[in-house]
Amino acid sequence: METAIAYVRVSTQEQAIAGVSLDAQEAKVRAYCTLTGLALLDIVREEGVSAGIPLAVRPGGKHLLESAAAKDVKHIIALKLDRLFRDAVDALTLTREWDRAGIALHLIDMGGQALNTGSAMGRFFLAMMASFAELEKNLIGERTALALGHKKALRQAYSPTPFGFDRIGDALKANENEQGILGLIRSLRGERWSFGRIAAELNRRGVPTKKGARWHASTLHYLLQNELHQTA
Repeated sequence: METAIAYVRVSTQEQAIAGVSLDAQEAKVRAYCTLTGLALLDIVREEGVSAGIPLAVRPGGKHLLESAAAKDVKHIIALKLDRLFRDAVDALTLTREWDRAGIALHLIDMGGQALNTGSAMGRFFLAMMASFAELEKNLIGERTALALGHKKALRQAYSPTPFGFDRIGDALKANENEQGILGLIRSLRGERWSFGRIAAELNRRGVPTKKGARWHASTLHYLLQNELHQTA
């Protein structure tokens, strides 16, 4: 029997959605291996990790790649492409490496059909799917940015509540104390203070951040880039 390793993943948001739980994915993988006569060596479980993170950077993804190389595996199995990849370059680069190593990728829930990159047609459809997955990711990013921009323009609340404002229902109301801190930050920047020097001064004075943490240069840079703070 040829050997296989499977990968199952859920993001935090998906854990509450029926049909994508780790146990449900694992059950489908085991049934597929039984049907196709593959010897399943391991199932790598990745919980609470976004597909936006490259596979090799995820703890489970790294384990999958190392195991596939070390155990002479001939097949990698996942429920769908988005369990493994969201980036087309990442998907195509790794699957080409697997192809050269004689490893086939199986996606077992493609509208009732399975996809196997062990064939030329399977590799062709994978390339198309990877491109569409990246398109979807980019479209979601554009829609999210548009929605946030609209909320900011109307001074509507979005999560987390930005520094300088309080959330009242769905609206943002200026927080006078925090707006005064913003005014001090702008004034010090006008005197050519660096973000690092301003952060140190705010921490020295005991000026609170939104969450009570210490000020950092990166925090200050973000604040002054926010459209809300430029128009407040």
